[in-house]
Amino acid sequence: MTVRKQPDGQWLCDVYIDGRGSKRVRKKFTTRGEALAFENYQLEQVKEKPWLADKEDNRRLSELIELWYKLHGCSLNDKKGRLGKLNIICNGLGDPIASQITAKDWAHYRDRRLTGQIANGYKTSEKSLKVSIGTVNCEHAFLRAVFNELTRLGEVNYPNPLKNIREFDEPEKEMSWLTDDEVKRLMGACRGHGNPELTQIVKICLSTGARWSEAANLKKSQLSPNKITFVNTKGKKNRTVPISDELYKELISRDGKPFEQCYRQFYRVIKIAELQLPEGQMSHVLRHTFASHFMMGGGNIIVLQRILGHSDIRVTMRYAHFAPDHLEDALILNPLSKLGGASTK
Repeated sequence: MTVRKQPDGQWLCDVYIDGRGSKRVRKKFTTRGEALAFENYQLEQVKEKPWLADKEDNRRLSELIELWYKLHGCSLNDKKGRLGKLNIICNGLGDPIASQITAKDWAHYRDRRLTGQIANGYKTSEKSLKVSIGTVNCEHAFLRAVFNELTRLGEVNYPNPLKNIREFDEPEKEMSWLTDDEVKRLMGACRGHGNPELTQIVKICLSTGARWSEAANLKKSQLSPNKITFVNTKGKKNRTVPISDELYKELISRDGKPFEQCYRQFYRVIKIAELQLPEGQMSHVLRHTFASHFMMGGGNIIVLQRILGHSDIRVTMRYAHFAPDHLEDALILNPLSKLGGASTK
């Protein structure tokens, strides 16, 4: 019998919601009617949500993260960085039983992250640093992806606890780019720094819209007459971009060795050139500069997408407003234009 009276006078509902071996639910009630109603509720829940009948999954979040890394995460380009961020999340949540994580748990976790109550995944003193909305949104996406991937692989059979939680809205970040005069100052500072490899990396980025890492890791085998083929890209797809004859000859004449690590030198060159850049946009300003000038020169947005290697056109559309005719229809299609001017005299 699943409902029986206890020595203390209460009624115990003790039910396996889909027979022996399935999830077991036990709860006490004051009256027999309440216990029977609870039993019926649990059985109805199983009809609507079959996964509730499966054997209870008591694996902790750390175990799922380890499993995800073994089965999928190890193939990512940024595998170590992603794993590190997931461990921060796991520690911040207190390494709970993964199947018991709720929307409320996540909401309070990200609140503690935003207010600086958690740093590097551990509760700390007032010295802990607050993180940005962008950071918690990124963590949200990473943890959600873990559950999604393990579900696809058949390792998890319950709903993603983060599925219906909305990420925070955040304003579009300032996208800095260099004017012609600033590009001249930058190139002058690079040449004056005395490191030809730094100058060549900057030239590649400004000529092709490449990311710093793509340019810095360039090999001689990626060069063909007046073209560079970028491999091991963020989007995991190779792409080929034309370059000038002058730049091709300059790059092909190298000894074939990888470029030296000179990112920190680039930081100093930015200071020498007296360029004011938004936080977090040090080398990426070169990519933004290429895309901005490409569109201002009348370039096609679809072509730009292919050059930059964006898988989603919406990312490339950030540069659409640089096109000479962008939104110019507003001048001739507004209601006042039909009256012959901007005035209704």
